[in-house]
Amino acid sequence: MTHSITQKRDGFVATVLLDNPDKLNALNLASWEELARVLTALSEEDDVRCVVIQGAGERAFCAGADISELPVKRGDAAGARQYGAATDAAIEAITGCLHPTVAAIRGPCTGGGLEIACACDIRIAGSSARFGVPINRLGHVLGHMEMKLVLAAAGPELLMEILLEARIIDAEEAARRGLVGRVVPDGELEATVAAAAGRIAEGAPLSNRTTKKFLRRLSSPAHLSEAELDEVNTICDSDDYTEGLRAFLAKQKPVFEGK
Repeated sequence: MTHSITQKRDGFVATVLLDNPDKLNALNLASWEELARVLTALSEEDDVRCVVIQGAGERAFCAGADISELPVKRGDAAGARQYGAATDAAIEAITGCLHPTVAAIRGPCTGGGLEIACACDIRIAGSSARFGVPINRLGHVLGHMEMKLVLAAAGPELLMEILLEARIIDAEEAARRGLVGRVVPDGELEATVAAAAGRIAEGAPLSNRTTKKFLRRLSSPAHLSEAELDEVNTICDSDDYTEGLRAFLAKQKPVFEGK
């Protein structure tokens, strides 16, 4: 597999598909890079007024990174820096998109998938949606940019629960606790998202783009040092990260030693 990002257009609405249904739309490194390119290009198109991001097929939004390639692509801090640059670029392309973005979520929305969803301006979930970031089972941590996005959507208590307990929550709880804006039956998700995108597309494009720009300014992050930003990568040199990847791929329970 090279990359698995496809797109389609319907008038002023562009739909970006995370298109790897055999792996619950998990993204490999090439897919993250392609996602950044696609969103950057769409942001520059004047005839786009709304971008919908959804998973291909009926089973999942996105199960996150394709874990099978991580021992090679993100097996240590050096690899993690390159991989992290690609995921950061994709997230930045979504958050920085001039046009309003809508995440249409059904099934698993975990790890990198939750990051993508939280980077979108509006999140609409089907009743089958499930959310979480069980990253500590890999001995890894959520990066600063990604954590900021999920924190803004979920709040500190829920974020701590899904990170420290590796909880996977259902759509109803996600809506109750503010992680998603709306939950509808799976069979109504497509029509609900299309209606929302249509209302956005009917609005004044410059007004919507300016609203997004103002909100980004109001939520700009505090300065972090380079060393702080790099901590998400240096943890990939730990024994626990090596054990987490090994156990996941072997379908075994990891044994972490805290080193």
